[in-house]
Amino acid sequence: MTSTVENAPNDLQAISERQKHFYNQGLTRDVYYRIQHLKRLKNVLLRYEDEICDALHRDFRKPVYETELSEFLIVLLELKSLIKNCKSWAKPRYVLPSLVNFPSVSKIYKQPFGSILIIAPWNYPFQLVMAPLIAAIAAGNTAVIKPSELTPNTASVLEKIIAEVFEPGYVDLVQGDAQVAKALLNLKWDYIFFTGSSRVGKIVYEAAAKHLTPVTLELGGKNPCIIDETAPLELSAKRIVWGKIVNAGQTCIAPDYLLVEEGIKDKLLLALKTELQRALGSDPKKSPDYARIINNSNFKRLKALLEDQQVLYGGDSDALENYIAPTILDMGMLDPDIAFNELPEVLQDEIFGPILPVLTYKNQEDVQDWIEKYDKPLAVYLFSKNKKLKNKILNELAFGGGVINDVVSQFLNPRLPFGGVGNSGLGSYHGKHSFDTFSHNKSMVHKATWIDLNIRYAPYSKKLKIFKRLRKYF
Repeated sequence: MTSTVENAPNDLQAISERQKHFYNQGLTRDVYYRIQHLKRLKNVLLRYEDEICDALHRDFRKPVYETELSEFLIVLLELKSLIKNCKSWAKPRYVLPSLVNFPSVSKIYKQPFGSILIIAPWNYPFQLVMAPLIAAIAAGNTAVIKPSELTPNTASVLEKIIAEVFEPGYVDLVQGDAQVAKALLNLKWDYIFFTGSSRVGKIVYEAAAKHLTPVTLELGGKNPCIIDETAPLELSAKRIVWGKIVNAGQTCIAPDYLLVEEGIKDKLLLALKTELQRALGSDPKKSPDYARIINNSNFKRLKALLEDQQVLYGGDSDALENYIAPTILDMGMLDPDIAFNELPEVLQDEIFGPILPVLTYKNQEDVQDWIEKYDKPLAVYLFSKNKKLKNKILNELAFGGGVINDVVSQFLNPRLPFGGVGNSGLGSYHGKHSFDTFSHNKSMVHKATWIDLNIRYAPYSKKLKIFKRLRKYF
């Protein structure tokens, strides 16, 4: 199903009603029905694999290898996991009963929420549609997905896949711009899953609050990457560069800026430059392994961040191709006492592009003060062999997740929940955590009738002493 801006209100209301009707038929309560569709989806995706890769390349020159690694493989692994485990995860789970309820049995039932709205971003336009959709279906829901209008080729392929796998009302895909997304948010859903900026996340949260709709918000933030004197510099540079240039830096968990110990700054900068040249050559514009900025608006935003900054490497751009070279900026020594609004713009908001500011620090105490200037980040990365520093970062800083001695790779383990905290997100998903996200835990006590203890009933005369003696066993 496709909706345009002009006829969105009527079309979207009809889609919403169709979703509720389909869900109320009870078909999706059957685990085997879910698994059947997930298997069908897997087969169709494999058939469309080349077309998916081609669509992402046409949308913003995303290299096929990156699409395979960061989009198609992740979706395929999620599918395999949910097909394999859906039946067992959907079963009621016994928990130890309370003595207060003796005699009884206690269970937790996994219940679908109902009709799910999934609003996806443009930066990983295949993966960030399919991964939450797969989990929503595995948990027994129906779903409406709204892909980004900024990646029309990918959205077109997704529309064909959805139409081939799912009946209308089970999964519907809605095309359109921000006005269509707004119209969708005005409708009542049983759950909303949104991936995008913190600014739009607040709008989604406000809309959901009108209906008390539960949400997952996968947002972003200023992800710091700390490198101290104990880190292996060449390996650190290799991993940092990879995490920053994948998708041309348009990744919510990419390292946003570096905090480098003063004594190793020059050596690290040399290692970063060497690695960039090794990965993309002397002219990244000619490399087939480097994506483009998604559109001219984002290109202009990133280009403006470079104004009046000290460029150590890169800085080249081409508006006709929305190309910005991987760029390293020297931001000097960090000053934890500087007011946030006095910082250069490149240090204020999430960059979401291939620009890497480098700040130098003398004292580790200043690092924590600096990071805490910002809202809680989605990710924190630390390159160090210093156990004391590792423990300090882990125990004293609030952030969504991270890696020690690497970047981005926390996303690649489906057994780890992925999500932010505070301004960087609400809720988490991946693997079983995705299944749990789209399931309501319905708690039930099954009380026996063969005996009924009289102590809880009125009149309470003479029962208080007995109750106080018994409560130590509860």
